[in-house]
Amino acid sequence: MPTAPPRLRSAGAAARRPTSARPATPRRPPDPAALAVRRLRIGRVLLVMVLAIATLKLVVVQTVEAGELRAASQRQSTTNIRLPAERGAVLDRAGEPLAFSVDARALVANPRLIARTRGPDTARYAGEMAAAIAQATGQDQAELYNLLTSDRGYVVLARLVTPDVARALQERFPEIADERREDRQYPGGTLAANVIGAATWNADERKLTGRVGLESSQDNLLAGFEGLRVVDTAEDSNAVIPGSTRFERAAVQGSDLQLTLDSDLQYTVQQALVDYVQRTGADPTSSAVVLDAHTAEVLAMANGQTFDPRDLSAASPDQLRNTAVQYTFEPGSVTKVVTMAAALEYGIAGPTDVLTVPGSIRVADRTIRDSWSHGTEQYTLTGVLAKSSNVGTIMTAQRVGEERFADMLARFGLGQRTGVGLPGEEPGQVPPRSSWSGSTFGNLPIGQGLTVTTLQMAGMLQTVANDGVRVPPRIVAGTTGADGVQVAPPPPEPVRVISPETAATLRTMLTAVTQDVRGQRGTGHQAAVPGYVVAGKTGTAQQVDPNCGCYSSQLHWINFAGMLPADNPRYVIAIMLDAPDPGTSAAPLFHDIATYLAQRERLPVSDQPPPVQTLQLP
Repeated sequence: MPTAPPRLRSAGAAARRPTSARPATPRRPPDPAALAVRRLRIGRVLLVMVLAIATLKLVVVQTVEAGELRAASQRQSTTNIRLPAERGAVLDRAGEPLAFSVDARALVANPRLIARTRGPDTARYAGEMAAAIAQATGQDQAELYNLLTSDRGYVVLARLVTPDVARALQERFPEIADERREDRQYPGGTLAANVIGAATWNADERKLTGRVGLESSQDNLLAGFEGLRVVDTAEDSNAVIPGSTRFERAAVQGSDLQLTLDSDLQYTVQQALVDYVQRTGADPTSSAVVLDAHTAEVLAMANGQTFDPRDLSAASPDQLRNTAVQYTFEPGSVTKVVTMAAALEYGIAGPTDVLTVPGSIRVADRTIRDSWSHGTEQYTLTGVLAKSSNVGTIMTAQRVGEERFADMLARFGLGQRTGVGLPGEEPGQVPPRSSWSGSTFGNLPIGQGLTVTTLQMAGMLQTVANDGVRVPPRIVAGTTGADGVQVAPPPPEPVRVISPETAATLRTMLTAVTQDVRGQRGTGHQAAVPGYVVAGKTGTAQQVDPNCGCYSSQLHWINFAGMLPADNPRYVIAIMLDAPDPGTSAAPLFHDIATYLAQRERLPVSDQPPPVQTLQLP
């Protein structure tokens, strides 16, 4: 049956859209909160996976691979080896050692390990070990036995033995271990101990450490710097594996410290002072100093008491103190050197000028008298100094004036540290000019109301001996490093105090102090040395009675400072005796030290005898 032909759309008829078509819906942006939640979930999953892998690896390391890793660790480990720096030596001016170090060992053991390895035989074995150590070191055998049988993991059996002794004992008893030590040696014992000080073994830092004196203040210089080597070692034997050094820093050895001290002179002065202190009943804080008259190098510095640096634990704080620079006192009449220097320098008076000196003088609210009773007498200016007249000195100081006198005290270095290079040095005390009262100028010119050290007192006379130039004293001559290079410290800056003419005149006046002529005797005549011209000045200062806060009539500082020979000064000697028996003079001790120097150095005797100077007019 034929199909019907398709129906044709009439021309011009508009096309029609299907009635079922809808407009397109726009895409929405993703929700940020939903994305954050999705990422968090993914992160948690990844974290759990990582932790699971790490846990699995840890289980494998601790179980499957544990044996292999343990064996590797036992075969090799990295070890830091400290390379010790040897402590430098302390030498005298001639290079003789005053302190040096030697290699030593400490013997240690583990009693618990001995008990485990020796079992029932421990007691017998410990007894043999204790007997051997006691024989080698001189220690108590019973104490050693108690240590070896104690329930401890570490004991020190001997603190210091030589390496040979340690080696011999270890060959017999393998349980004995050793630890390196440095043993500080002081061949002179107590010689200059208050200056040198002491160094002891520091167990924490495993090195010698300075405790007092120059050993302490110069510790960094003497100690050097330890080195370090990082190596691989075999765990079973602790032996260093050859060629396994990973890092190395060499140790820097400590520098040697050379002092200006003369060992022989130091010994003589130290012994003479200690003996004199004992004979006169003086306090051990007494001290003595010897200087080179021109360089101000400290040749000797002694204290009335000292200590053995080899047994620091037995020393008291007073014994450790270097009183020559750490103890201050009123110098008394030695300060009259400053007063006379000012009078000469400013042209106030000459050595032969005559002063009419009464028995006392009034200064503000104080009455000042001489140490002996007298009426009005005629003294030369030299006589005022040689007889040590307080009244005549105050009269002279009043003509000088307070300002010029205060300036002269400062020029002589009083009230200032000398900078000698010793620890704990005291500056002394001079009252500031602004604090002076009416009576101050009645005290200072005669050496009361101010304090000095024995070294400062020596410096006063050194200035006069050195033609009026004060040279700050020093005690360190130089250092020598590990490279062998010697380094000297810069020379101290000299200070012109008085003119050479004033110094020469004052030296001649000071010879009258040691003059011993009937009717014209000086207060220090016992200091004279036959064949030589000696210049110096005595000093007596009252100490303060702590009970009343006033000057004591019984306790005094007795001083003497002088030079030898006065016509060509080589040495300056200063002595301070603290509260000796009444009537004691320091002049005889000066005589003994000066005589030793003259004989040892073979000083030429003076061509002319000391001039006889007029001290008092009839």
